[in-house]
Amino acid sequence: MKGERRGRFSPGRILGFVALCLGAFLFLFPFYYMLAGALQAEPDPGISGAFPSPGELSITNLREINERVPLARALLNSVVYTAGVIVGTLTIGILAGYALSRLRWRGRSLVFNIMLLTLIVPFQLLMIPMYVMVVRGWGLGDSYLGMILPFLVNSTAVFIFRQFFMQLPEDMLDAARIDGAGELRILTQIVLPLSRPAILTAGLITFIGPWNEFLWPFLITKQADLQPLAVALANYISTVAASSANPFGAILSGAVVLSVPAVALFIIFQSYFVESETSASLKE
Repeated sequence: MKGERRGRFSPGRILGFVALCLGAFLFLFPFYYMLAGALQAEPDPGISGAFPSPGELSITNLREINERVPLARALLNSVVYTAGVIVGTLTIGILAGYALSRLRWRGRSLVFNIMLLTLIVPFQLLMIPMYVMVVRGWGLGDSYLGMILPFLVNSTAVFIFRQFFMQLPEDMLDAARIDGAGELRILTQIVLPLSRPAILTAGLITFIGPWNEFLWPFLITKQADLQPLAVALANYISTVAASSANPFGAILSGAVVLSVPAVALFIIFQSYFVESETSASLKE
């Protein structure tokens, strides 16, 4: 018993616990400071501003930015834009990942290598020709489809699904083929129910990009009613925030509105992802 207590409270464990607590504090403090600054009625950029009293907190900044920027409309635009990208990315990623992992066809390795090469090409390099093609060629300026189209194919998602599908036992798929099942039926009824961890991982990775994307929606949309939240907040910061009574708090309020849905969804999907991983390991 004494040996177990010594091991449980050894100096190494205590130092490790202190280091983890310090790392968690350093990671969470910017979010706390953002929330505290957003709820302060009076600007206080000093150290005391990080620890306001409950009587100093209000939602004045949120009301002020909501009067200048249609937050509900901008939030809806972000949801539609992000959801469209996620649905398209998962659909194309699943189909392409299955074709690159389980179907035998000439040039499969070449296509996969080309797909990997696209991961090192920055999107900014393709932005100008893509803008000309989408806006001038297809006439999709100021539309949800114009915002979504360039992000429908995500090489990272294709790679995730391809690697996950390759780990599935081939005998199980061959048995389904012997029973007369086609490839589409195998994919939808056998492969996809087993691919929940990969779907959640690809969905989380895909969500971060369009939700925080600023440059492409800014180029493609001129109407304020179609601009997602990131673009609307950037326009507010550059044109209106300086004239507000508390520009510091107003900017932080907008940052809270932008980050809270992302943090909440990440926490929900992360717990679900851990549960899926645990159940999958138990089945094995």
